[in-house]
Parts: sequence; C-alpha cells; structure tokens
Amino acid sequence: MPNPKYDVVAIGNAIVDVLSQSDDAFIVEAGMTKGSMALVFSPEEADALYAKMGPGVEASGGSAANTVAGVAALGGKCGFIGQVASDELGTIFAHDIKSVGIDFTTPARDGEPTTARCLIFVTPDGQRTMNTFLGASQFLPESALDLGMIADAAILYLEGYLWDPEEPRAAMRAAIEVSRKAGRKVAFTLSDVFCISRHGGDFRKLMADGLIDIMFANEAELFALMETEDFDAAVQAAAAQVPMLVVTRSERGAIAASGGAVVAVPAEPIEKVVDTTGAGDLFAAGFLAGQAQGRSIEDSLRMGAICAAEIISHYGARSQADMKALVAAKLG
Repeated sequence: MPNPKYDVVAIGNAIVDVLSQSDDAFIVEAGMTKGSMALVFSPEEADALYAKMGPGVEASGGSAANTVAGVAALGGKCGFIGQVASDELGTIFAHDIKSVGIDFTTPARDGEPTTARCLIFVTPDGQRTMNTFLGASQFLPESALDLGMIADAAILYLEGYLWDPEEPRAAMRAAIEVSRKAGRKVAFTLSDVFCISRHGGDFRKLMADGLIDIMFANEAELFALMETEDFDAAVQAAAAQVPMLVVTRSERGAIAASGGAVVAVPAEPIEKVVDTTGAGDLFAAGFLAGQAQGRSIEDSLRMGAICAAEIISHYGARSQADMKALVAAKLG
C-alpha cells in the first residue's frame, strides 16, 4: 500500500458560523435548550432568528471542517469534502478552508437552498447553543465525492451530523467502501445525542460490521449509543466493537480505549472558558494529528486536550494561537 498523500480527509457539513453573545434569559425566551444543537428547517426561520441576534462574528465552520482545520494547523496534510451553494456564503467557506492549506474540490451547487449557516448564541459561562440551517450541505451526492482524495487519506473522518439527510448518508457509505478498499482507516464522530436518537441503530451496525476504526464520543453520546449510564460498562461495550474508542469528559479530561487497555488524561487547565464551540472538534484534531505523527495514545490524548483548551479560550471554532508551538511547549 503506497504512503497516503493526506493524513486526514473529512466529509461533513460545510457551514458558515455566526456567533453572538447572549444570556440565559434569551435562550429560555427563544425556546432553546442551552448547550444543544437544534436544526432550523427553513431559510425564513433562520432569517427570523438571525434578526434577533446581537452583533455577530462570521467564521467558516462545520464540525468535521473544524477538525481538519485543526489537523492542518498542527502540520497535517488534509482534504475536506462538503457541499456549498453558488452564493456568497459558499464562496466565503471555500476561501476560508483553502486559505489554511486544506484541499477542497467539491463543486458548488446551483440554485436553492443556500449555503448552510449555524447561528450560535454564547452565554457568559461559555456554553454555546447552536441553531443550524443545513441548506445546501444536506444535498452532498455520491457523485460529488473526490474518490482519489478519499483513497489517498490515511484516515477518513466522518461527521455524525451529516448522517441525517439521505443523500450524504449514501455518499458516506460509499466513501467508507472506497477507504476500506484502499486499506485506510475510518474515524467517526457521533456529533450529538440527537444524531444517536435518530440513527443509533445505523451507528451500532457500522461498529458491529467492523467499519469504524476510531470512534469519537463525549460522555452523553456514549451513554446514548450504548444505552446505559454506567460509564465503565459503556466504555467496555463500545471498545469491544472498535479498535479505538476516544471519549471526552469535559473538565474530567478524556480517555481512549484500545486493545483492552484504557488510557486517561486530565483536561488542560485554562484561566477562563469563553466559548465551548468546537471543543470536541479540536480535541479530535489534536488526537488525529498525534496519531498521524506516530505519537503514543497518551500523547495523542494530551494533544487533543491542548487543542480543546486553546479553542475554548476565545470565540469561534478555529484556533487563534500557534498550535504547533503550544504542543511543542507542552509535549516536545
């Protein structure tokens, strides 16, 4: 098997984030569940919610896109596959992701709906409440896949959020097959409990069929997937079905289970949590970059923790510090 050109190629929602400061009262008044992600099903609803936002900051986002941006910031070679529309937000997304050195070749889609956007309300405690209009991103067809890019990636990274719409779900199944045939690894992030409530059966079958090499979850997602709130039992059950299970636990750090062993690391200390948007995405970035660099599981977990701590120290889900320098200072 030839050496891969890419460390990580991700398939996910191509979204432009709009972040605004808010307070708990507004979250309650608007009928949102604090700290969660909810779908907005029409552009009119998205426009109405956007009109209620305070001053906002726009930045290209999307869970898997944030992750590969983090891997690239750590020196990895990455590609991204996701659907945008032929509109202003689509142009912004494409420019942003290419500007950080990520290959992005997915053709823009003509006509409605518009490029996806995520309206993120950040409360003073740093919690983010997301409202996502998926727009064009949910119409990623199998025909838009860059099969050469997928086959040439050491790791194919898939976003659970994108499993919801039928068309990209079929595209991701096809991508898994391409990656497998090329002898590569497949990583999957569960993304959110609501994804598991809708597609937990699919996710469990992917694991049982041996199609997932690395599974990322937070504690709540792991409980939902394995249908138990006993952490040790959930880890044991999930780890029996995937070669590598990575679970983040917020301020309690993270664990990775592989080959019958469980490795745990603490969370990185941070002065103040400003915005938790992208914490899990950047944790995955650090871990994947560590694995691509041939580091130990413990060091890869620590890289994830370092990246997550940096991202929650400011607004937005893209790093503002020199990530390679941060890791070098702490791990060498």
